[in-house]
Amino acid sequence: MPHASETVSPDSVYSAARRIHGAILNTPFQLSRTLSDLVGARVWLKFENHQFTASFKERGALNKLLTLTDQERRQGVIAMSAGNHAQGVAYHCQRLGIPATIIMPRYTPLNKVRHTRAFGATVELAGSNVDESYAVARQRMESENLVFVHPYDDPEVIAGQGTIALEMLQQEPDLDMLVVPIGGGGLISGISVAARSLNPDIEILGVQSEVYPFAFNRFYSSNLEPRGAATIAEGIAVKSPGQLTMEIIKRNVSDVLLASEAEIEKAVALLASVEKTVAEGAGAAALGALLHSDYSHRFTNKKIGIIICGGNIDERILAFVMLRSLARDGRLIRMRVESTDVPGELARISEIIARHEGNIVDVTHHRVFSALSIKSADLDLTIETRDGSHRDELMQAVSAAGFAARLLDI
Repeated sequence: MPHASETVSPDSVYSAARRIHGAILNTPFQLSRTLSDLVGARVWLKFENHQFTASFKERGALNKLLTLTDQERRQGVIAMSAGNHAQGVAYHCQRLGIPATIIMPRYTPLNKVRHTRAFGATVELAGSNVDESYAVARQRMESENLVFVHPYDDPEVIAGQGTIALEMLQQEPDLDMLVVPIGGGGLISGISVAARSLNPDIEILGVQSEVYPFAFNRFYSSNLEPRGAATIAEGIAVKSPGQLTMEIIKRNVSDVLLASEAEIEKAVALLASVEKTVAEGAGAAALGALLHSDYSHRFTNKKIGIIICGGNIDERILAFVMLRSLARDGRLIRMRVESTDVPGELARISEIIARHEGNIVDVTHHRVFSALSIKSADLDLTIETRDGSHRDELMQAVSAAGFAARLLDI
């Protein structure tokens, strides 16, 4: 493989920008006043979740497809992806009339599988992660003489992703820092090449989920063990970062940070509640790093650009994230109350909660699986509250009425 500097240059990013112009949205890049106040910096958001397939992956996929010869287009292409690259390849292949086969991991979110098939691609679910899917895709490429469109370790794909930085810095040329999610490394590689050509002093930071710290390990030559098995940021859950991308990352990136699952989840919820935008876990990872208390000193008073790189989150997961966010903020609570198992007790408890403007959304009785007297029962109440102080007010009111009450952990 050629050296990174010979294969991905600022000129190749500018060429990609001209090539994909008109077919790719120049997405909004806006200052978030609320998130800026929360982080203690000026935080600008690049809304790549506004692309037609809700991900930045369209850029690199289209740039690669537009470099194919007529013969290669007729042969067709194959790609492996956890979803966003798959949709980008499938959508633009449909536009350009190129046959597409996509290999996706078996546990890819159903909405990504459904959308990829809707774009006319042949989809095969194989492997438990993108690395296993990659092996299947390479085998099919060789046996069927297809062109492989790599999701990240390809010069044309990297150049296409770098067009994001051109748009960000053309609008805000004095950014101090870009914070970018890393899976295989295609996004941050392209962005770093383009950004440093426009502003050599800009700092580029990468972010990974601590569940998949494999680019972190390659960057620091470390052996940090993954913390868990599953991640909400499946779009950056890559065990084998690219050879080409890691060359570029080691040359252009200052640091790679790790965000916890809780921080990424909180970032998804904040983007939905504050910015009214839907981000998947990978798309919220950069904000997750900004929320990490250990890193706060890195960001204070800086002008920071982050990329919401994707919005393809499963609706069920998003619903759970928002409910858990309400629970963490004290706006949705579970209260266990010990009561005598006689008529009217539930009505008494309900009246107390209603008087203090709590809203009961669910009640569960525990008579069998309980250590209480046979004539007593545990009542688990799920209650909507205004905030933490309102929660405390409800607890005090129920206790003052003579009931033993406690909060259940989320």
